[in-house]
Amino acid sequence: MGSEPTKVMVAVNASTIKDYPHPSISCKRAFEWTLEKIVRSNTSDFKILLLHVQVVDEDGFDDVDSIYASPDDFRDMRESNKAKGLHLLEFFVNKCHEIGVGCEAWIKIGDPKDVICQEVKRVRPDYLVVGSRGLGRFQKVFVGTVSAFCVKYAECPVMTIKRNADETPSDAADD
Repeated sequence: MGSEPTKVMVAVNASTIKDYPHPSISCKRAFEWTLEKIVRSNTSDFKILLLHVQVVDEDGFDDVDSIYASPDDFRDMRESNKAKGLHLLEFFVNKCHEIGVGCEAWIKIGDPKDVICQEVKRVRPDYLVVGSRGLGRFQKVFVGTVSAFCVKYAECPVMTIKRNADETPSDAADD
């Protein structure tokens, strides 16, 4: 009888400096680190759980410059936002399948730090891996960090993986 695979949840998000379906530098680094340092060649011993949290602005609209003239316009907008998240997850699922590691991926809507911790509680992974931009104290005050919140409140061990120094954009808050 084989044992259950180790479940590693990786929180993924889109880049703030590129359009979908490009992953953020930090989450892509965290994902790659997970495969290189944790999974390695033991693909049957692990299951990667990919969570993408879509952030909806206060009004619930992402496209503030768009014109809406019919109910279909709103349906199209919802479908477009859903498709953006699906394209992002597709990138990571394809990578998992390329190396033969099992995975599951899903999208939730809300505040990433809260939703990630809620999903950890619900799904009960063995580990949570999150990317970190490596912001300084001053930037953290204004930008905040999802990774710091998860380290403090997630109900499982959390690994934060900083992006490489050579991958840092000119504005370190970008990702």
